Amino acid sequence: MVHSVIPAPRAAERAVATPRAHDRMRALDGLRILAALSVCLYHYAGRSSTGEFWGGSPKELFPGLSSAAAYGCLGVQLFFVISGFVICMSSWGKSLGHFFRSRVSRLYPAYWVAILLTTAACVVLPSVSEPLRLNEILVNFTMLQQPMGVDRVLGVCWTLWVEARFYLLFALFVVWKGVTYRRVVVFCCLWTVAGVLARVADNPLADEIVMRDHAPFFIGGLALYLIHRHGSDLLLWGIVGVSWALGQRYSTSALWHPDSAHVYIERSPYVILAVVTFAFGSVAAVALGGLRWANWRWLTVAGALTYPFYLVHEHLGWFAISVLHRKFHLGHWPTLAATVCGMLLLAWLIHRLVEKPLGPWMRRSMETQAARLKSS
Repeated sequence: MVHSVIPAPRAAERAVATPRAHDRMRALDGLRILAALSVCLYHYAGRSSTGEFWGGSPKELFPGLSSAAAYGCLGVQLFFVISGFVICMSSWGKSLGHFFRSRVSRLYPAYWVAILLTTAACVVLPSVSEPLRLNEILVNFTMLQQPMGVDRVLGVCWTLWVEARFYLLFALFVVWKGVTYRRVVVFCCLWTVAGVLARVADNPLADEIVMRDHAPFFIGGLALYLIHRHGSDLLLWGIVGVSWALGQRYSTSALWHPDSAHVYIERSPYVILAVVTFAFGSVAAVALGGLRWANWRWLTVAGALTYPFYLVHEHLGWFAISVLHRKFHLGHWPTLAATVCGMLLLAWLIHRLVEKPLGPWMRRSMETQAARLKSS
């Protein structure tokens, strides 16, 4: 009955249903690195707690940058919209097993290395940050530390738990039976309704499963990929519009008050709205082809660095800032530039030495094992 009210894409829309040129995907890579750098600046210059690593207030060291960096945490919302778009794209025509193997081989290698590097830094310089206990570190390797109530080695990995739950929901309700236009639309509509009902129920377990505050960004990204693949229609833009409205409400209510966000300024609700609108609008521009001019090859490299950079930049960046600025008395601007560049270089090394060889090897190994089990 639900399927009967959802029109299939028209024949004219099917004509554009094949993935379009790679230049559009390079624009997505550019948005990824922009989101990662905005989160990075938030951690380095937009939070009051960062002052302990600088040995002084970032508000005084970076008076202009600090005010803008306070909004950098909204880069996470852009990440989530992009994730909805990319996951829908990459899972189209793929089996559930392929989806599982691609996510595991994509996420874990760089994540494990980031945990090892951060733990090693804590052991070497406990005055900056003390290492967790061994039992806590071992749980962190599973990426299940949050539901287990264990402290995180990487502060940013809370977003990975959000992403993992999105993957699970999408796999169970869409990928399992095969990704189609109708299944994705039904999933988006039902997830939106579930998020609203979860807020009314105010049940912690329901919130954990449905992710009422983060769901609108993923849902918006899913609908935007359908627009990219099948063309515009009123239903899809309606899903995007509702997701934008719910997403900006969550972002504003969560980030408006400075005391709970550890920032120096009272964030403007209008700026928050503008940044969330940019997150949806920029991915919409990719979906519609408005950013196909962003076809520079370096964007592909930048996109590849985004995930390892995101993992290592926070804690290892604080170590670098503490050493360069407080121990070697390097100026605050050179320290900031050196730290960002150093984390990008480290991300490139992780990508080249860990992700490129280990990710494909893991995927091939799991495929071989799956084939053996299927034939046995």
